[in-house]
Amino acid sequence: MLQVEFRILGPLDISVDGRPVALQGARQRTIMSMLLLAPGRVVSVDTLADAVWQGNPPATARNQIAICVSGLRKTLRAAVGLDDLLVTSHPGYMLHAGEHRIDAVEFEERASEGREAARRGRTEEARAHFEEALAMWRGPALAGVFAERVEAEAERLTGLRLDVYEQLTSLRLDLGQHRELIGELTGFVRTNPMREQALAQLMLAHYRSGRRAEALETYRDGARLLADELGIDPGPAVQELHEDILADSPKLTLPTSAPLPAGPAITVPAHLPPAPASFTGRNQELATLDRLLDQLTGSALPVGSITGTGGVGKTALAVHWSHQIAARFPDGQLFADLRGYDEEEPRRPSAVLDRFLRALGVPGPQIPADEVERTALFRSVLDGRRVLIVLDNARSFQQIRPLLPGTSGCCVLVTSRDSMSSRLAGDYALVPLNLGSLETDESITLLSRVAGDDRLSGDPVGAARLSELCDRLPLALRIAAARLAAKPHWTVRTLVSRLEDQHRRLDELSLDARGVRAGLRLSYRDLPPDTARMFRLLGSLNVTEFSAWAGAALLDVDPVDAEDLIEQLVDAQLLEPLRASAGHVRYRFQDLLRLFARECALAEDGEGELKAALRRACAVWLGLAKEAHRRVYGGDYTVVPGSAPHRELPSHLVESLVENPMEWFEAERSSITGLVQQAARGDESGYAWDLAMTSVTLFQNRNYLEDWRECGEAALAATRRTGDRLGEAAMLQSLGTLEIIQYEHDTAYERLGLALRLFEEQGQDQGRALVLRNLAMCERHRGDTDRAVETGRRSLEIFRAVGDPYAEAHVLGLLAQIELERGDAQASLMLSSEAVARSRGLGTVRGEAQSTLRLAQALIHQGDGVRAEEAGRRALELVLSSGDRRGETHVLRTLGAALWRQGKLEEAESVARSAVQAAEQVADVYLRARAAVVLGSVQALRSDRSGAASTFKSAADLFTEVGAQDWRERVEQLLVVLAEGEPADLHALFALQP
Repeated sequence: MLQVEFRILGPLDISVDGRPVALQGARQRTIMSMLLLAPGRVVSVDTLADAVWQGNPPATARNQIAICVSGLRKTLRAAVGLDDLLVTSHPGYMLHAGEHRIDAVEFEERASEGREAARRGRTEEARAHFEEALAMWRGPALAGVFAERVEAEAERLTGLRLDVYEQLTSLRLDLGQHRELIGELTGFVRTNPMREQALAQLMLAHYRSGRRAEALETYRDGARLLADELGIDPGPAVQELHEDILADSPKLTLPTSAPLPAGPAITVPAHLPPAPASFTGRNQELATLDRLLDQLTGSALPVGSITGTGGVGKTALAVHWSHQIAARFPDGQLFADLRGYDEEEPRRPSAVLDRFLRALGVPGPQIPADEVERTALFRSVLDGRRVLIVLDNARSFQQIRPLLPGTSGCCVLVTSRDSMSSRLAGDYALVPLNLGSLETDESITLLSRVAGDDRLSGDPVGAARLSELCDRLPLALRIAAARLAAKPHWTVRTLVSRLEDQHRRLDELSLDARGVRAGLRLSYRDLPPDTARMFRLLGSLNVTEFSAWAGAALLDVDPVDAEDLIEQLVDAQLLEPLRASAGHVRYRFQDLLRLFARECALAEDGEGELKAALRRACAVWLGLAKEAHRRVYGGDYTVVPGSAPHRELPSHLVESLVENPMEWFEAERSSITGLVQQAARGDESGYAWDLAMTSVTLFQNRNYLEDWRECGEAALAATRRTGDRLGEAAMLQSLGTLEIIQYEHDTAYERLGLALRLFEEQGQDQGRALVLRNLAMCERHRGDTDRAVETGRRSLEIFRAVGDPYAEAHVLGLLAQIELERGDAQASLMLSSEAVARSRGLGTVRGEAQSTLRLAQALIHQGDGVRAEEAGRRALELVLSSGDRRGETHVLRTLGAALWRQGKLEEAESVARSAVQAAEQVADVYLRARAAVVLGSVQALRSDRSGAASTFKSAADLFTEVGAQDWRERVEQLLVVLAEGEPADLHALFALQP
């Protein structure tokens, strides 16, 4: 393979086997420079744009960056024949150097090797490494690339070059080369007058060469310059050397023993644990931590804070990043496990300071006993040094505060389950990072690396499911992969099937003291009692998301107090905040945490308490669902009243939650379905069926038909087990309504017959009326319009008697539709007009939309296309405002017909196509067929006979699918008219509309 050599220690230069590779333009050079300055790390598009356009990128910057990167790839592909040098990785791009060479990387490697050799006393080896490193420089770094970000990084490289030169000079002084150094050191100090170490080295070279006066003059010149330029005196080391020269101190003579480099470079701790071999992904997080490096030259100490739940990979990320940037800290890397969350007691800061000071070369007898004095000494020793300090598994800010240096040249990285941002922000250059789970592809990669074979790549679906069952949590993923590695005869599906069992999952992932359960218990054990109870009871619910009001119901406390307890769980990384909905933050458990919370609840709370908690939860959701239903329907209409008590929240809270009732229902959808299932399993049938019936407001409006069926069937089974006859009737009626919507009219008719008998037994008139209304729909579908009208009018009388104006308006609309199909457009118009008046009186969007739609249909059949269009557009406005997807399909179809009736054929075709598409989105076969008939008719009128024939045939097949034989026959008549070859007649086509 051809090898690319990238050189940035001088003008940017790229070559392949000695042949230069030319880049096109300043932008390409800037982007390549930025990528070369961070090899193996993602550089965001925003950062690249900031560099190219000097902090003022245009609106098209992202596209232009992509074009430049594409050009770079093309250039490199032509030169090397490789496509993987520049990798796209969110949120930007990464240079994947692989076996290719980058001189800056090699420079830092040689410099690090030199320091290590010097530390071990191998002076000649150290000198060779330093000289090799300095020989790589060909001039100022990235000369000719004019971008502030590039120049800042080039300045950092220049600083490293000067450091290496001074380290080499120290070795040469100890090797007795003081005379040879005077000339080059004089020039170096003249060029870099603020480098006090070089000033001291020149003073020492003069003194050892017998030039005491020149040594003192060098000091005076340096001191004068510092005073004039910066208003400061030379540092303590230079002043001490000056005094030693004045006193002819013997310690200035050349060492006679094997020399070691002078100063703090002698002891360079390298405490980092080995980098995790299977580390995967986290490119965005690594890029975030890289921001710490930008703070090294500032006035405040850079501190990175990685927080996250146990097992999320905080330590692995910290260690991986630290190894990547270790060369930036030539004076060493310190690491300490503070045991903040451990079976043992947390480490005392005083003990950690003792170990750190010894590692930095401070003899044991010189380490003070007092913690405050140790901290002061630690900060003094680190002054002027560049040391990376990793404080892993910290418990609190109080534990880490004594371990923080006082100089910005160092960098501290802290990992903890508790956020310390509030204590660190302001006083330090803080870079916070809340670590979440891996992405799915990263999770699968980690599983594959640990498992070590091709079982995961051979079963991508199983691998994806395995990663989800592990919550994409690195600890759980490693344990699962290790189990596969230990069981070569298992398939991926074998392990997946074991983890699918929620009662076994934590057992499967907790085979020893380092398993998932043990890690979670360390976070749980120190919770205050009320916070721990909140954790357990929230975990006992079958809900995926919730707000603080749910916790308030569970513990029977004020919502604000509940929010405080829940936020403590967030701080302990046991809950994840999601977003604010209507001003209320929502929270969720990761699955493994929820299972652990449920385990704790079963172990610590009695069955009676858990059932009571479930009832309190159902009561608060039911209370809010009923209020949301009232706002949609204008009252407690169209539902059968139940007897399950519901919990009232403060009025101001209820108002803010259900101000937009359909959005509240949407946000709580998964929680409602989960609670209905849980209440049904626990034979809390009163809550199960009442919540299921009230939530039909959501299921029908937003077309969640599977949720409707699952909740209804579960609640129905519970009512039958508990002998709840009213609830059984309510669920039979609800499921019958669903089956009418799904065109399963025969099944619906059977359920509704049972429901009617049960409601009559209970003397429940509202339920009887609802069933009769639905039976009228079934009879209409069967073609028995006379009986449909009779049954509909019976239901209308009962609704008027019980005072349900919403259902009354709905039945008026149904009767209007039947009269339209019987050919009495005038009767339909009168009924639909009355329905509109009733709906407007209630102030309900949904009811008015349905009634206005019926009115538009009656007007169409009377030939009044203009008024029909007006009504259709009003109905469309209403359904769009409420998010009624099924209603939108009905209205678009009717509006298309109204436009067709006026001869606005082009607009009619567009609207009819939208109706077909909307019907496809709600997966309603019947609606698709009705919309297709309108579309086909308009196509025929526009002389698109082939398009019309295709559309009509599609509609006929769809009508057959739902058993609408009469309507299929009408479509077949339309096909006959179309086949006759005469120009399509508007009135003839309209007369045949189903």
